[in-house]
Amino acid sequence: MISKKLAIEVLNKSLETGADYAEIFYEDSASEAISLENGKVDTSTSSTLNGVGLRILKENQCIYGYTNDLSKKGLLKLAETLSKSFHGERVITVNKLDMIRSKNRNPVTNSYKNVTKEEIVSLLREGVDEINSLQDPRIVRQIASFSYNHRFVAVYNSKEKWFKRDSEYGRIAFMVVAMDQNGFETGFEGPGCQRDISYFSSVVDVRKTARKAAENALLMLTAKECPSGKMPVVVGNGWGGVLFHEACGHALEASSVARGLSCFSNKEGTQIASKLVTAIDDSTLPSEWGSIDIDDEGNLGTRRVLIKNGILKDFMIDDFNGRRMNRKGNGASRRQNYRYCPTSRMSNTYIDNGKSTPEEIIAATKLGLYAKAFNGGSVDPATGEFNFGCSEAYIIRDGKICEPVKGASLIGKGEEVLKNIDMVGNDLAFGQGMCGAASGSIRTNVGQPTIRISEITVGGRGGELK
Repeated sequence: MISKKLAIEVLNKSLETGADYAEIFYEDSASEAISLENGKVDTSTSSTLNGVGLRILKENQCIYGYTNDLSKKGLLKLAETLSKSFHGERVITVNKLDMIRSKNRNPVTNSYKNVTKEEIVSLLREGVDEINSLQDPRIVRQIASFSYNHRFVAVYNSKEKWFKRDSEYGRIAFMVVAMDQNGFETGFEGPGCQRDISYFSSVVDVRKTARKAAENALLMLTAKECPSGKMPVVVGNGWGGVLFHEACGHALEASSVARGLSCFSNKEGTQIASKLVTAIDDSTLPSEWGSIDIDDEGNLGTRRVLIKNGILKDFMIDDFNGRRMNRKGNGASRRQNYRYCPTSRMSNTYIDNGKSTPEEIIAATKLGLYAKAFNGGSVDPATGEFNFGCSEAYIIRDGKICEPVKGASLIGKGEEVLKNIDMVGNDLAFGQGMCGAASGSIRTNVGQPTIRISEITVGGRGGELK
């Protein structure tokens, strides 16, 4: 960590050509990853990251640079170089730095630094043994992995504030590839959180997690091609939330809203979704994968109600993009590491519980698709148009989940899908993932209860749904 005295010098050097804001982001992090392929230790890697990112703003202009030369000379040189992007007289002088304090909602009592590789390998072998117990020759590849990260950051800014944040998180994952004469399919499960190793031995059922990945891969081998056309689609809870995350969530980030590049720009206070839909981004959920106590600009983490009963209420806002919106940041500024300039990003983003049970939703669907899980896709935040592939899907017939299908994709526009949600379940769950955008790859939770979209275009090579 750099001293407050040096931080004040660097900030003032950054501000000497007329900038109205400067910010130093210091990071010291360490990561470890261990993987077993087909039961044998395949990789064991360790990495460290230590450096500083410096951001200077003037009105709606931003300049950013970074260095791992943490000497006084190196930091002042970076500040001088970046400040030359502006031409003017000093308008701000930093004289002191007062600490911002935040509640620690994500404590890790037993640091991963105290966990041996043998303990992690033993945990992974439990899952590997479960997969092997299936004794299915169609399983041709399996990768079991565990990764964890310890990250310390300190931020100093020209508002004469500074704060520090210490966090740790871990994730276990199983990927299984099954193959027969018709091709191959992949199953994946990867729970993670900001808790210590005991979470993965007491809360997560490692054997069940590994078996689920294997069984999904094997099940999809037997699946026929998905029919195509417009139809009702029931989207499963948990990982089904990636549809909202991608198709709507990014369009609710200030990075696109502030520039008028979002399909939801200038629509605050209007009805953009079914009255059944309430959507939230909450970075204060204790120990969750995407939670942060304080964001990368020094704003405390908050619970942001984005959509309330179908009405657009709020956005995820960082201070810089908030300038264009005449809004202050609401704790949504994040970045992958010191090499990235921060911007507005999601944390734990989900559609909230409704009143229907999953069984009622399925029973109310005469003929349609049950999309239980997704394997990725693409979206344009400006138009809301998306295309998502389903990794696990089934046909619903007469209110019952029937045969599995493969090759299913959902095609549509985010704002249309929101309005077509006609049933919302009461079984909210989360799924952990990594989200990539302008400020790098960050941890995010997606989530929702089971929902039904009354009509959406389904792509597939199985002909017409009958």
